Amino acid sequence: MKKTLSLLLIMILSVSLVFTGCGQPAQEETKQGDGQQAEKSSETLELSFATGGTSGTYYPLGGAIANVWNKKIEGVNVTIQPAGASVENINRVASGEVDIVLAMNNIADDAFNGTGKSFSKPLKNFKAVGVVYPEVMHVVTLKNSGINSIADLKGKAINPGPPGSGTYVTAMKILEAYGITPKDYTAKPGSFSDAVAGLKDGNIDAAFAVLSFPASAVKEIATTNPVKILPIDGADFDKVKELVPFAAKFNIVGGEYKGQDTDATTVTLQAVMYVKEDLPEDLVYNLTKVMYENTEEIAQGHARGKQIKLENAIKGITTPIHPGAQKYYDEKGIK
Repeated sequence: MKKTLSLLLIMILSVSLVFTGCGQPAQEETKQGDGQQAEKSSETLELSFATGGTSGTYYPLGGAIANVWNKKIEGVNVTIQPAGASVENINRVASGEVDIVLAMNNIADDAFNGTGKSFSKPLKNFKAVGVVYPEVMHVVTLKNSGINSIADLKGKAINPGPPGSGTYVTAMKILEAYGITPKDYTAKPGSFSDAVAGLKDGNIDAAFAVLSFPASAVKEIATTNPVKILPIDGADFDKVKELVPFAAKFNIVGGEYKGQDTDATTVTLQAVMYVKEDLPEDLVYNLTKVMYENTEEIAQGHARGKQIKLENAIKGITTPIHPGAQKYYDEKGIK
């Protein structure tokens, strides 16, 4: 009986040790797994990317670029932010508030040199990455408005774009080139979403918008209200170029927008990517390389991805280029 009892106790103890032994490693494995997850999370570099209004090109295109970065650059997570566009973006990246921005090249040049009404002093704490796509000034009115040139905007209600944007700054200079002062029209500044609504309901007569071409927002207006793009050409273009030295001519092809049946010459600038100057060289090298070598994938997220071209990467850039981007251009022979 005693022998049987002893054997039973030994069996119970053995079973207990087996379960204890099996349970402990599982517990340790869970802790190790949690630790590895926490370590991985802490190694991810979070980057903020300020773009533009949700109705423009910067915001959706920025999102398409960020998605490709996040997919192809290990340890990086880029989050896009809607923003007031060029002037606001340059101020924010120069102050270190955000890591990456899109802005017009003429606005960046004003900021770097402390010129123009938007910048009271030079801002030096940002660097260029490269040209993303051409920015096309659309001066839009309705086909039946009776407005045939920018000179006809005297006495009209105009949306010159959001204050603090490259559109607004450039619109002011275009109007100045035509001899139109703020006293000569009713200003109704706002986003291009506001402009779309204003043109549709008759609250404004014309709107300025720097957009990619063709612009979906202009097409939206034209669906129900045929549009007219006011031209900037000839001697008038020369006057604009005196005030906006970076301006180049761009041909808006007739038939692209309902109502605009003939070609119209307008002004184009460049949308450029800029970053904080202290971002690591290897990081900016990778951001640059991935953007220019994956344009087809970016274009799947936004059609303007097709306009990101390495051969145009440094055209129109007058501010210093980040060493990481420069390293990539040196490798590719871009000068």
